[in-house]
Amino acid sequence: MVEHERTGPVDLLSWCISRVAMWGPAFIVGIIFYEVLLRYVFSAPTLWVNEMSLWIGGAIYLTSGLYAMQQRSHIRIFVLYDMMPRIIQKLFNFLSVFCLFVFACAVVWGGFGEAAAKFARWETFGTAFDPPIPATNKPLVLMTLLFVCLQAISNLVRDWPAAPWLRKGIDLFSTALIVGLAIHAIPRVLDPATSVPFWWRVGIVAFMVISSLIVLYGLWRDFNRTPVPFIDSHDPADDLDLPDEVLTGNPPLRQS
Repeated sequence: MVEHERTGPVDLLSWCISRVAMWGPAFIVGIIFYEVLLRYVFSAPTLWVNEMSLWIGGAIYLTSGLYAMQQRSHIRIFVLYDMMPRIIQKLFNFLSVFCLFVFACAVVWGGFGEAAAKFARWETFGTAFDPPIPATNKPLVLMTLLFVCLQAISNLVRDWPAAPWLRKGIDLFSTALIVGLAIHAIPRVLDPATSVPFWWRVGIVAFMVISSLIVLYGLWRDFNRTPVPFIDSHDPADDLDLPDEVLTGNPPLRQS
């Protein structure tokens, strides 16, 4: 697969997060193989493999949508879209991103309190292994949805393409939002009054700092760069080795 180019701060952050998540399935396969080996060969099953696979699998499920948005590979229905003139197609694109923006705002607004409470008390799964799945994956839902929304807006102003001042404005806004949220959240994460373990706090702060540096680097690298409009010219029929008569809906007559 040929990946779409990475332009701008949000693209670069989405790509980096996705690259880390791509190792998740291999990790899950490895620990399940380890569990099968211990259970059926040494008769010593583990307590942590099942919950760990659920934990990592949930994170992969969330972040895969971010990669799909950055690569423009999410499911889209083109029955009406392809029949419309370009100006109507632009309107459709704007409406889809607007609906995503409203949905993201509603979910973040309604779920922030619960996510913050689960994180502050470091809510665990309630099993023998007892991983902090609710405390980590609930905030991850909101964070990923925010990034998906920013990625959709970034795609919209690059694929048509938009005026340079609008593209640069969106890049500045996205960078300021991500860095500002990180600066606002770091003191709360480091607050010793929370139940978050020390090394988890260090890891979360490191993730916020690295994410901020990534978007700042992406902004600096691509601020004056004119992106190439994305045009999906791939025709699935090209992957099929069929006669032209079949592809046009007129198959040759069957010879007896």
